[in-house]
Amino acid sequence: MTITHDPAAHLSSTDVENLGRELDAIREQVVASRGERDAAYIRKVIDGQRKLELGSRAVLLLSMFPPAWFVGTVGLSISKIVENMEIGHNVMHGQWDWMRDSKIHSTTWEWDNASPAEMWKHSHNEVHHTYTNVRGKDHDLGYGIMRVDENQKWVPFYLAQPLWNFLNACVFEYGIAAYDLQIGKYLKGRSDKAEFKARGKRVLAKIRKQATRDYVLHPLLSGPSAISTLTANLTANLVRNLWTHSVIMCGHFPEGVETFEKNSIDGETRGEWYLRQMLGSANISGSPLLHFMSGNLSFQIEHHLFPDLPSNRYAEIAPKVQELFERYGLTYTTGSLPRQVASAWKKVFKLSLPNDFTVSDVLRRRRPAVAVERPEPDLRAA
Repeated sequence: MTITHDPAAHLSSTDVENLGRELDAIREQVVASRGERDAAYIRKVIDGQRKLELGSRAVLLLSMFPPAWFVGTVGLSISKIVENMEIGHNVMHGQWDWMRDSKIHSTTWEWDNASPAEMWKHSHNEVHHTYTNVRGKDHDLGYGIMRVDENQKWVPFYLAQPLWNFLNACVFEYGIAAYDLQIGKYLKGRSDKAEFKARGKRVLAKIRKQATRDYVLHPLLSGPSAISTLTANLTANLVRNLWTHSVIMCGHFPEGVETFEKNSIDGETRGEWYLRQMLGSANISGSPLLHFMSGNLSFQIEHHLFPDLPSNRYAEIAPKVQELFERYGLTYTTGSLPRQVASAWKKVFKLSLPNDFTVSDVLRRRRPAVAVERPEPDLRAA
């Protein structure tokens, strides 16, 4: 087993609880100041997203013409990303429940995604955010198909994890739906059969509804442009899946992000929970547009500290959180999108191999033995 450095070893239990109190204070400041500007923000985003989707679908009625196909596909891709990330993900976290608006509430929102809202909220809000990066508890960590830490036992199956990760990225919404179903748990006999079938029916009904809309109804409405509209919808969903997967990978998988043993959270205090979120998450640096398109999950650290605060406030509190990292001697893991994506993929490839695997080892094993010619002894000199 690899022994890793504990980045919080220098903190006493008193330090950790003081850190928690300071983070609680940041949270309370935001809660006390929530108001009309926040409500106006989310209503504007929802209105803009819906208009963009309708406009894009209207353009795709003429998708047989390449410019219309391109404009409509780009617009539809963006609208799907915004609906999933800045709206759906954050509304279902309860970030806007304080508005008391039944149309923008975590209990009523259903998103454009294969995973039904109720199932996703359980696996994401309740499980992932409670057990962030705890191996064997947080199933978002590797989704059960990847090795995520050097301390995790290596088996030959993991050799293919770069492939699994790429395929998962292409069909990410369906991968999440399958993950929410807990298929592995069912196959191991640890899930009630009737309950599993009921969940399966809900997922299939949701997928059928989406597929009918994107791959049947809208193409048929396009008449002569049916085939090109179908390809536009396929492309928009692929773009949405690849983008979402990349952003989420950057949040918990780059170098510098910690994972935790199950027993490390026994008796965990609020301060210790905060500390685990800080060490188990990473940010993406970039422009306001990038933050918006990521659903403000580019502020993954702040989101994991305060998952139910309005997403438009994360940029505002990030400097305060970063100052706490510096004052308590912790590393605020952040980087550009290309850097964080590359770091996450590097880790995927690295952990697909055994811990003691090196390129030099392989070359040495594969290099044929070379006979060394030695000069014949000169017997006359003897």
